[in-house]
Amino acid sequence: MAVTPSRVSFHRYYSSKLTSLVSPRVSPFSSLFRLSALSSSSSATPNTRVQVDSPEHEVVIALGSNIGNRMNNFREALQLMKRYGIHLTRHSCLYETAPVHVTDQPRFLNAAVRGVTKLPPHELLTVLKTIERDMGRTDGIRYGPRPLDLDILFYGKMRIASDKLIIPHERLWERSFVLAPLVDLLGTAVDNDTVAHWHSLALHPGGIHQAWERLGGESLVGEDGIQRVLPIGDELWDFTSRTHVMGILNLTPDSFSDGGQFQSLDSAVSRVREMISEGADIIDIGAQSTRPMATRISSQEELERLLPVLEAVRSMPEMEGKLISVDTFNSEVASEAISKGADILNDVSAGALDSNMHKVVAESGVPYMAMHMRGDPCTMQNEENLQYGDVCKDVASELYTRVRDAEISGIPAWRVMIDPGIGFSKRVEHNLDVITDLPKIREEMAKRSIGVSHAPILIGPSRKRFLGDICGRPEAVDRDAATVASVTAGVLGGANIIRVHNVKDNVDAAKVCDAMLIRRGRSKG
Repeated sequence: MAVTPSRVSFHRYYSSKLTSLVSPRVSPFSSLFRLSALSSSSSATPNTRVQVDSPEHEVVIALGSNIGNRMNNFREALQLMKRYGIHLTRHSCLYETAPVHVTDQPRFLNAAVRGVTKLPPHELLTVLKTIERDMGRTDGIRYGPRPLDLDILFYGKMRIASDKLIIPHERLWERSFVLAPLVDLLGTAVDNDTVAHWHSLALHPGGIHQAWERLGGESLVGEDGIQRVLPIGDELWDFTSRTHVMGILNLTPDSFSDGGQFQSLDSAVSRVREMISEGADIIDIGAQSTRPMATRISSQEELERLLPVLEAVRSMPEMEGKLISVDTFNSEVASEAISKGADILNDVSAGALDSNMHKVVAESGVPYMAMHMRGDPCTMQNEENLQYGDVCKDVASELYTRVRDAEISGIPAWRVMIDPGIGFSKRVEHNLDVITDLPKIREEMAKRSIGVSHAPILIGPSRKRFLGDICGRPEAVDRDAATVASVTAGVLGGANIIRVHNVKDNVDAAKVCDAMLIRRGRSKG
């Protein structure tokens, strides 16, 4: 989004304060900035000033890219922002959008971030323009192709209009590719005074949410013009188009359903080949059992089980276009697995069982599946971990806390997937409530972060004990029909990914559910 200079300058002070471009090797905090700023009042005059000594201001910055490796452009831009003293606190979803004005160019990747900085508005603008140039941006045609576009959408509670900078941008409210990520940074329960003020800055009555709804809101997402996506490597994954099936490969001797069946390399590879032929999109490989009361093994033992199979599966021709997930709560194992080709890190503890996990995932750039669980596999079914008020509200709240920790650690919300943890720290009735009320979990998430509420949801009821309790099936392998029933309810409720042992039957169930959802015109995230 290009910033158009105003014909009327409210205040010339800012222009006089512009400094030479900041070198990436020099800290922007090498001296204290002294800012004479516009009052946040809408009735501010050119002579209204507030003297401030190096405060931190909350800012919102929009990102766009349509040349080169767009996702890598974003990753580098975020790193440079942090280096310049812009501390990022929230990230929107990612959107692939059609170009506007100049339509004969590649599609854009768009997002927005919230953060805090001590840089005054025009110093911040200078830094962002420096980052753009460092990333290869040149003075091309207006609205034309660019490797990186960074725009300040909001700066604290200020209204700014100068020859160089307008905040908020006068056409922000007309552009879906800006409003969609901007809305993601908010919660339906407004979280602070500054955010409330952003709403009041809208040029239309009602604020940001209403401006987005006036354009069409969620009905726009999934159309040709704007698509919500999740980055996997250098690719963008459209997780809303249909239900994706994750096939389970347990390399353990003690997993509750298929423990000991796939411990040899040949048997594991054969099983993967079978699941791919049956329609699996993702293979989830686990070498540490997470069944109730499972013993935790050493990192070395887990890696000895995992790595030979992971490398063999990664090299299979059949895996072309398919994804590999590694199921571990051990950061050392996660790091090794990612280096050997894992596409997704699936952590049943959402980082609670290894304090280094979020750092490892943040540095790796892979998507992160964060699951709800209380305690660990040995304690998760203890009585104190089975107490809920409203299970969907409590799961959403506790899982959101883990996701926020991950985001603060450097894992953008656009790389997070969520799993409500069916069978983990839950009674039969809790599992049923979660499966049948996934929309409530999204709604509760949205109160805190609309972006996180749009994250892909995985459900994993496959062959679990609660199904056996309901159906009188003590043997896990006899619970496939019950699994199909629970998966069907979950998919119709908005699950994007199903994690299953029996791939063939559940692929068919997912296809029928997707057809029903298409007939109803319903979105999956």
